[in-house]
Parts: sequence; structure tokens; C-alpha cells
Amino acid sequence: MNDLVRQHTALSESDLEWLHLLVSEWQLLSDLSFADLVLWVPTLDGTRYVSVAQMRPNTGPTSYQDDMVGHLVPRGRRPLLDAALDEGRIVREGDPEWREEVPVRVESIPVRREGRVLGVIARNTNLLTVRTPSRLELTYLQSASDLAQMIAAGSFPFPGEQVDMDSAPRAGDGLIRLDAEGIVQYASPNALSAYHRLGLAADLVGQHLGQITAELAPSRGPVDEALVKLASGYAPREAEVEGNGGVIQFRAIPLKPKGTRIGSLVLLRDVTELRRRERELITKDATIREIHHRVKNNLQTVAALLRLQARRMESVSGREALNEAVRRVGSIAIVHETLSQNLDERVEFDEIADRVIAMVAEISPGKVTCRRNGRFGILDAEVATPLSMVLTEVLQNALEHAFAPGETGTVDVTAVRGEPRADARLLITVTDDGRGLPEGFDPKRAGNLGLQIVRTLVEGELGGTFDMQPATGRGTRVVLDVPVQPQK
Repeated sequence: MNDLVRQHTALSESDLEWLHLLVSEWQLLSDLSFADLVLWVPTLDGTRYVSVAQMRPNTGPTSYQDDMVGHLVPRGRRPLLDAALDEGRIVREGDPEWREEVPVRVESIPVRREGRVLGVIARNTNLLTVRTPSRLELTYLQSASDLAQMIAAGSFPFPGEQVDMDSAPRAGDGLIRLDAEGIVQYASPNALSAYHRLGLAADLVGQHLGQITAELAPSRGPVDEALVKLASGYAPREAEVEGNGGVIQFRAIPLKPKGTRIGSLVLLRDVTELRRRERELITKDATIREIHHRVKNNLQTVAALLRLQARRMESVSGREALNEAVRRVGSIAIVHETLSQNLDERVEFDEIADRVIAMVAEISPGKVTCRRNGRFGILDAEVATPLSMVLTEVLQNALEHAFAPGETGTVDVTAVRGEPRADARLLITVTDDGRGLPEGFDPKRAGNLGLQIVRTLVEGELGGTFDMQPATGRGTRVVLDVPVQPQK
């Protein structure tokens, strides 16, 4: 719509926003009319119309098999469009048109904003299946006529009201027609079923909808006046009402075809099962986060016990081994702490990497600077947990063995995330400018417990590769290459 309006018409940006607001609402008009809608806007030179939007009904057969958006029609070819645009009134004159042996009744509705007619809605009704209308269909058509008059008067859609049409109730979900006093004139079968879900035992027709709704959804305090006004349709509002174990979603639309409110439409939908499933998901998510939180607390308790034990040990090697275990447990705890704050089992690993780097840097015997380059991105928990341990071991190994006590140096952690494909990989390099590898060192066979843990996790659990090699110039370069799921 934006491109067509800006290319072919003289409408302003505020006019375009009004058309967007109309198009976001006109599914209701299409369904109530049992008709296709096509929005025509005059071109810049005034000699043609361009169709900028189209809507088909959910309640009846379509009149257009083809997409009409983008079509250009010269003035004079469709007299009903000309009359509606020039005279600013709804035009219904004329005999039905025949399209592919299907009779179609065409009506034109001017689209007015602040006294100006911006375009015309062509309402096309397929007459092939016309039969004697029921009470529901008559109510639909009368409501559609009222909305059409409001569009022609510039009072619909309602300025400033943005409706999420994906979640808002539609005409087929349940419809109630009220008079000016809020008394129910008609309730569709679906609407009546929804009120039975709230606990209504009688019929709705003749009842004051606001009062009966407040009685079915009682609060602990006085009667909710806002709820009474909402269900009575005095203003365009959306809300949910809960009672008797049921949840009903409401949308009220005041009808003012001639400027004065003559009644209201109330659209409603039974969302009881939907809200029940949402509550179950929320409970499940909360349980999962609580589990991660408790695992993190337990791991921190284990780390504290190991730290206390290390302080009591006289053996230097034993004390160092326990301190290494404290850091390994701490790296896992960081992952679970991050997971306890998320809604799914995926984490932003850059934050975890920075915390692991800061934790390991505390044990540096010299003045060594650790820094991260690049982004790890979002990782699944099953990848993040072993990867945090791997990063802890590699950094700890570099800080302990690459630099002498008091020596200055740098350790760089670089992450390169591959293209977001099914076979995406994450390349991690940890480079130091320390003393380098011993003569004849083979990372696949030699190494301490930490390197054995790294090999086991990278190759066995993560399905990746691990290598250690001399860095360019001086120091050591550790290369980790692991497969990861594409970021979502």
C-alpha cells in the first residue's frame, strides 16, 4: 500500500496512516457484509483510480478470483466509484454485474477523513448463493450498513485505537448487538455459548449486557463500573472477563452511523482453553527457571565447600587441584545462572564468556590482560555448558603455564560465528604471548587433566575439533572448532 499510494496519489503521510488503520479493521466490514472489499484511491492527476488494498470475506464466497491490488482504472469506467468520490455518499444504484457467469452486486463507500474523501471502498457481493437471510445474517448486514455509514462520515475507524487483529475476536467468534441503552437485541449462537461458559443459565436477549457480565464475573469489591461500561459498548475498548472457570475476550464497537450512538457491536471469543495453556506454559517456564536457579545455588555451595577444604590442606598440589575444581564448578554455575533468567534453553554466550574470563583472570600469577574479540552469539544450553568448562580450562592453562610469576602479557579470546546454516560452526581461538609450548609437545597425547577434559568435551560431547600450536611470533594458539545450531 505504501508504495502504491506514494507512487500514484497525492495523499499525505497522515492520510496514508488513516488508510492503514482502516485496512487493519475492515476484515470486520467484509465479514459482516459477506462481500469482497477493494480500496480505490484517485491518482495524482485525477484521471484514474488505483486499487491499493483488497479483503475477502470469511463468511461467504469471493467475488474476485484474482488479486486486484495494483490495478489502474480510468475515471468513467466505473460510475459508482465516481459518484461516491464526487458526492461523498454511499452509492448502491445499478444492476448486478456478471463476472464469469457470477452475478455480483457492487456498492461504493467513500472513505472520509477530516471532511475530505480520500478514496472509495468497492463492496462486491457474490449473489450466486443468495437465499432467505436468517436473523444472524440480517444482524450482520444491518451492522455492516452502520459501519459503512461511519466510514463515509469519517467516524470509523476510531482514531488512536490500534487493534491487534490477529488476536482480536472476529464476527464469527461471537457477536452481540446492543441498543443505545446496552440491552441485548441479538446474540449469535457462539456468543450465547460463551456466556454459558461464564455461568449464564438464561437467554441473553433483553438483558442489560453490562450488568449481567458484572454479575457473572464478580469482584471482591463493588461492581466494576468500567466492566459495565465496556460490556455496554459505550466506548471502543477491549478486555477479558473471567468467571465460573471461563475466560471471554471482549471487543466493543459503538455504532454511530449518523453521529449519535444508536447501539453497539460486541465481538467476543471464548479463550478459556487458550489462557489455560498459556498458564501451563508460564508455570512450566517458571519451574524450569527455578530448577536452574537451584542447580546454580547447589553448585555454588559445592564450590564453597571445596574452597574451604582447599584452605585446610597443607599440600600445595592438593590445594591447587581443589582450586581448579572450584573454577570448573563455577563455570557451570554461571551457565545455570544465565539460564535461570531466560524463558528458553538458549543463552547469550558472550556474557558467560566475559564472566568466565574475569573469574579465571583472578588466579593469574602475573599482570596478564585477558580480552575477548568477536561474538559467540546465542547457544543452546547443551552447547553452552560444556563450552564454558572448555573455555575455563583453556584460559586457566594459558595463565598458569604461559607466564612466569610477575610477568606481563596478553591472552586474546576470539570467536567467529559461521553463517546461519544448518551446518553452522563456531571457531574459537585463545592466543597468548607467553613462553610457548615445550619441545615436542603433542596436544593429542600429552597434557594435564585440564587438557584431557578439554579434548573429551570438545571431541566427545560437542563433536568438534581441538588443537594447540605455536602462535605467530611468540606464545601458544589454541583452536576450537565446534558445530552450533543456527541463531534464531
